[in-house]
Amino acid sequence: MKLIHGFHLKNIRGDILGGLTAAVVALPLALAFGETALGDGGAIYGLYGAVIVGFLAALFGGTPSQVSGPTGPMSVTVAVLVIAILQRESVASLPAEQIVPLIMGAVIVGGLFQILFGLLKLGKYITLVPYSVVSGFMSGIGFIIIATQLGPLLGIQTEKGVLNGLISLFQNFEPFTPAVIISIMTMVIVFIAPRKITQWVPSPLLALLIVTPLSVVLFNDDKLTAKGLDVVARIGQIPEGGLQFSLPEFKYQALIISGGLQLAVLGAIDSLLTSLVADNITQTRHDSNRELIGQGIGNAVGGFFGGLPGAGATMRTVINVKSGGSTPISGMTHSIVLLVVLVAAGPLASQIPKALLAGILIKVGLDIIDWRFLLRAHKLSLKTAAVMYGVLIMTVFWNLIWAVLVGVFVANMLTIDSITETQLEGMDEDNPINKSNLNNTQLPTEEKALLDSCKGEVMLFRLKGPLSFGAAKGIAERMMLIKKYKVLILDITDVPRLGVTASLAIEDMMMEAKNNNRLAFVAGANEKVKERLSKFGVEGIIESRKEALELALKELS
Repeated sequence: MKLIHGFHLKNIRGDILGGLTAAVVALPLALAFGETALGDGGAIYGLYGAVIVGFLAALFGGTPSQVSGPTGPMSVTVAVLVIAILQRESVASLPAEQIVPLIMGAVIVGGLFQILFGLLKLGKYITLVPYSVVSGFMSGIGFIIIATQLGPLLGIQTEKGVLNGLISLFQNFEPFTPAVIISIMTMVIVFIAPRKITQWVPSPLLALLIVTPLSVVLFNDDKLTAKGLDVVARIGQIPEGGLQFSLPEFKYQALIISGGLQLAVLGAIDSLLTSLVADNITQTRHDSNRELIGQGIGNAVGGFFGGLPGAGATMRTVINVKSGGSTPISGMTHSIVLLVVLVAAGPLASQIPKALLAGILIKVGLDIIDWRFLLRAHKLSLKTAAVMYGVLIMTVFWNLIWAVLVGVFVANMLTIDSITETQLEGMDEDNPINKSNLNNTQLPTEEKALLDSCKGEVMLFRLKGPLSFGAAKGIAERMMLIKKYKVLILDITDVPRLGVTASLAIEDMMMEAKNNNRLAFVAGANEKVKERLSKFGVEGIIESRKEALELALKELS
């Protein structure tokens, strides 16, 4: 087995440029995630995690173009672990340097679990989590990030946790004017900065470069202290010397094992979903089990250096690919650049206001929320909407891992019930078409002649059986073939029922074809399936496969 999956030097210039660009985006996010996960003094540990996990996951992972580092779900999980440890220590808070050794035991265990998942070849099962569960979970993470950043955004000291944090926010509601001004400046930049600028300098870094010096000039600590006013909260002194080896403490074994399992599962889901995104952009296929091993090695090693646990980061991966990165060299370059920043720019980074990081994270939280599905799920399926909203609520107010497990269980039960209904309906029907050659591998003679006349410029997908979230993965994998053909025909004549996740996959295939100026038809949908696709706004629905082939031939002639 090769050390680096997908490694070659043919694209070295693009990989270095992609890694550099990804590092520019990762810098403020790593600091922000470290602060939200570990509290005061925690920003630097986010940077440690970005350096170590980013490098090792690229080196040993199975998605060549993927960039890894601290993410929203992983940071929120660490924050939950911090709360649990503080409860056991019977204290309200601890400085980051004291809490980190207690957390790192769980990070190392989580990495080892991920390696085990990969060795047991569980990667393909993790990607079968229903879309409603993933959507609810990711939206829940987004809401948690927003809720926990309202205090720093307004300069108000709040307790840890969502509920306690919101309660203390309202009880102590007295916004600190300098923090509010810094937050407003930050959010103006990250939300409305012109694209002509952000395509060269990402908005989070732009906010970092503009707002940090302005905050030092406008709200000088010495002047505020002289006037008897509170100073602006900043991330504080950055330890010199770069990465430093440190042994974790395994004080709370039960908490470490359960917390490690949470980090492993959520990191696996986060990473492999990003891998699918990378596949669709690069027209390649990742090795999911190898990716889990790479992520596990990164997190396990990172735990010995105080690194915040990480996963495949969607935004950084997309930016890397669009900037030219295509091999693991890009992810490794991203980490090396961050290491240089860590060693050389520590004193400057210490002046970054916490309100600035909060403003960046508010934007991150809003981007994580699945608005596309959240606002229309109830129109498509009440059962699916119930699962999604249920997972969202459990994620925010109960437990992240249990939210996913309960959601997966309920979604699977609903799917089994749906398939059973379809099978029973089929037993009661005397449909002569089921006995025809439409169910054979060969097309009818007339249709085969039409397809042959298209001279290989038509891609015909024949989908069969009730399609639920399990079929969506296969549909998504075949999206990479679309660009090789001028016309796409999805034949769903033998599809009696269409799941929401599969509907979204079909919608994505149609949009992909349209964006690449290809014709796309959905043929043979029954009334139920046609109604669902219409609700998604899918165009090009044709009555039969034969009619679609005739239209394709006419268009190609």
